[in-house]
Amino acid sequence: AGAETVKRAVELDLASRFQESLVCYQEGIDLLLQVVKGTGRWARGGLAAELRRDLFFSDGKYHKQIRIEENATGFGYEKLFQEYLSEIVSEVWVEDPYIRHLYNFLRFCELLVKGPCKVKTIHLLTSYDEGSGRSQQISGLEEIQQSLRNYGVTLNIAFSSSIHDREIRFNNGWMIKIGRGLDYFKKPQGRFSIGYCDFDLRPCHETTVDVFHTKHTKKM
Repeated sequence: AGAETVKRAVELDLASRFQESLVCYQEGIDLLLQVVKGTGRWARGGLAAELRRDLFFSDGKYHKQIRIEENATGFGYEKLFQEYLSEIVSEVWVEDPYIRHLYNFLRFCELLVKGPCKVKTIHLLTSYDEGSGRSQQISGLEEIQQSLRNYGVTLNIAFSSSIHDREIRFNNGWMIKIGRGLDYFKKPQGRFSIGYCDFDLRPCHETTVDVFHTKHTKKM
């Protein structure tokens, strides 16, 4: 499986589909490393790590930026995150001071549950809702936590009054920063309007999405 994934990565690379090839390179090499870890001259000599390093970042960096225009559609969570959710993703960190529209966070959790990743743990760091919305926020998050437990996923919830950045990190090394966090969708016009259920059809607020790989960031 690892060899086939690397082969696919090379094909994508030759076709100038660099972002997709990078994902395949990482997944393929990780699969190969699982097989050779701790055995053979390749692993003992450190050649595997060198190959992985050289394949992933020959130019020494990776950064992609997506600009979502005001009222743009077609930017559901699958569009932004799906290609980074490889089978090796098992742990996710979400840092967002303003997790208020809990249905948006729930939709993101549903994406993680559907796969193809095998997420077992989600870490959420957010801030308390001010005023009367705090109790509803806490009870809603606890309900999501219980529901995820039914799917074998642990949701760890923590609150901080000092966080400001919004970022989502996967344990395969990818980091996605969205200017507005997960709440970049506009409110639907009504409960029975197009885009209420399908986020790909929901108009967005203007925002910027930055994608990095944590090999080139200080924080993992």
